[in-house]
Amino acid sequence: MKKTLFIVVLMSTSLFIGCKNQKQSDNPFFSKYDTPFQVPPFDKIDTSDYMPAIVEGMRQQNEEIEVITSNSAAPDFENTILAFDKSGKLLTRVGKVFYNINEANTNKSIQNIARSLSPLMSKHADDIMLNDKLFARIKIVYENRQKLGLDQQQIRVVEKYFRDFERQGANLSPEKKEELRKLNTELSLQSLNFGENLLAETNENFKLVIDNKNDLDGLPQGVIDGAAETAKEKGLAGKWVFTLAKPSMIPFLQFAKNRGLREKIYRGYFMRGNNDNKFDNKAIVEKIVKLRAEKANLLGYPSYAAYVIDDNMAKTPATVNDFLMKLWTAALPVAKKEAAEMQKIIDRDGAKFKLAPWDWWFYAEIVRKEKYDLDENELKPYFSLDNVRDGMFLVANKLYGITFTKCLTIPTYQKDVETYEVKEADGKHIGILYLDYYPRDSKRGGAWCTDFRSAGWEDGKRVDPVVSLVCNFTKPVAGIPSLLSWDETTTLFHEFGHALHGLFTQGKYNRTAGTVPQDYVELPSQVMENWAGEPQVLLAYAKNYKTGEAIPQTLIDKIQKSGLFNQGFETIEYLAASLLDLDYHDLKAPAVVQVPSFEKKAMDSIGLISEILPRYRTTYFAHIFDGGYAAGYYVYIWAAVLDADAFNAFKESGDIYNKELAAKFRKFCLAESGDDEGMIQYRKFRGQEPSVEPLLKRRGLK
Repeated sequence: MKKTLFIVVLMSTSLFIGCKNQKQSDNPFFSKYDTPFQVPPFDKIDTSDYMPAIVEGMRQQNEEIEVITSNSAAPDFENTILAFDKSGKLLTRVGKVFYNINEANTNKSIQNIARSLSPLMSKHADDIMLNDKLFARIKIVYENRQKLGLDQQQIRVVEKYFRDFERQGANLSPEKKEELRKLNTELSLQSLNFGENLLAETNENFKLVIDNKNDLDGLPQGVIDGAAETAKEKGLAGKWVFTLAKPSMIPFLQFAKNRGLREKIYRGYFMRGNNDNKFDNKAIVEKIVKLRAEKANLLGYPSYAAYVIDDNMAKTPATVNDFLMKLWTAALPVAKKEAAEMQKIIDRDGAKFKLAPWDWWFYAEIVRKEKYDLDENELKPYFSLDNVRDGMFLVANKLYGITFTKCLTIPTYQKDVETYEVKEADGKHIGILYLDYYPRDSKRGGAWCTDFRSAGWEDGKRVDPVVSLVCNFTKPVAGIPSLLSWDETTTLFHEFGHALHGLFTQGKYNRTAGTVPQDYVELPSQVMENWAGEPQVLLAYAKNYKTGEAIPQTLIDKIQKSGLFNQGFETIEYLAASLLDLDYHDLKAPAVVQVPSFEKKAMDSIGLISEILPRYRTTYFAHIFDGGYAAGYYVYIWAAVLDADAFNAFKESGDIYNKELAAKFRKFCLAESGDDEGMIQYRKFRGQEPSVEPLLKRRGLK
């Protein structure tokens, strides 16, 4: 989860005047929310409310900026830094609702608003970050920060804002500032185009329709029932429909015996954005890569990767590349061994083909059954969504003493969304948690955590957060609850870790509260995954949805034994995507690429085997072309070193619920995570630098 600070300035006068005539009394964003815990009033928000509220938010923030820059008093922390930190309150409130809804429950009208806003938001952010008067005042405070009697957190906020302005071009000449504005505007629009194309390619432009029951051979009944329900929803009753949503696609790849159909659905997945149609993303990617390289060069960096990573724990692309290649060297032989195992099964069964990417899940499932006597379908009855949710709540309660109470009076933006009040052990309110579980055509793919209100500070007290966890899990069907795969189970724990980070965040300043380097962001989430598979945790939450019986020890033993299963594949497909990201963004300007040949050359250079594709190929790599992970997809495995080392501290203590360690982790790595640099905060918890050994051991790479 990444906290967004909305920084914008005044729109055109004509647009502003048009909105000024709107009745603000009819717009729920203009009033204090009259809802439980002051959550957004989704039952009252209409799509037409967004633009007027955003425009008014821009106007208000610009008035606030004008007050700062026209102040005749000498710049100090209160009248410059703190005033800027507090600016844009309305815009932030509206923006957090609008952009989250555009991700989770969009429609054509919302997409049109987003398209209209994209260049405007870019321009307004630039108008603030390139405001000479504002930067001049911030610079004076920065240069005198040690003489103003500031505490350490205030000094940190000053330093962060000064660096923000420098990194956004405040020191550029007027001509170069204008060039930067054009680059930012075009980049924002191209990213929006990429995301809209991908949404269409994923949710609208492909479906595998089956009308011959024989083509369902091998699929579990629950998967078949789900496909029948999807067909009914799409007006194809009596048939079976599989989509590119992973809860639909992955089980098909795992169990369908029809190899041709496995290839068809997987090819539909990995060719998204690369079909030479109106939703093709190749030209968009080529533009984005070129524009980002130009932007980095303009700002004084040799590449966009150098620009991004300079602000991270890793500091340089070379450091990241060396780190990734060390892991690649360890993982590639493991992946090759896994592929060889599968090829032996193919040959043993008399099949006359070479293992291909669309075969991997199918034969990996056979290996899991033969080698570990573990069947995914044997596990699923113990991982109903409700039980997994209760399990993660239980872990949080045992670690931190917090409780979760379901709320029935809180408005939501979609009927399936659940809400919970989160409280301390003593009953004190912490925040609100939204849980949005299931796929729909209006929601982008994947899983993520965000917030409708960040933890903050106002009028001398904490502003309690409203956090949202969004997934795409298997829907309940035919009287059977949503039964999660093991991957979906750990995904829910993962996103919940982000939610805890947001819920626990403390800090008086928006710029630093909960804000961490990008390669630290995944520590709070990934560390939670470790608890999901611990035997004593499994016994507490993994219960058969029919009988209520706890998962048997035999299955727990199988889960533990299979912990190294498929780790070569999972590590290599991830590293391949990370290295592809780095290759695109470490290019020097002018960065002229042709996507197919560039991707092939990048993958050939590291020796990626033909049986595995990168986790994300270029044209659907939303993390880096329509998200916040450009030149930063590596951060998941960088943070994995931290999370494996952190959980190892609990294991070494002999108590995975060690409350002393949990209190330290909550304080230094979650609540106060933005108080200092990422590694410093981690060392406060751990007392030492992290070791890579626990990660290598966990993945069977050593």
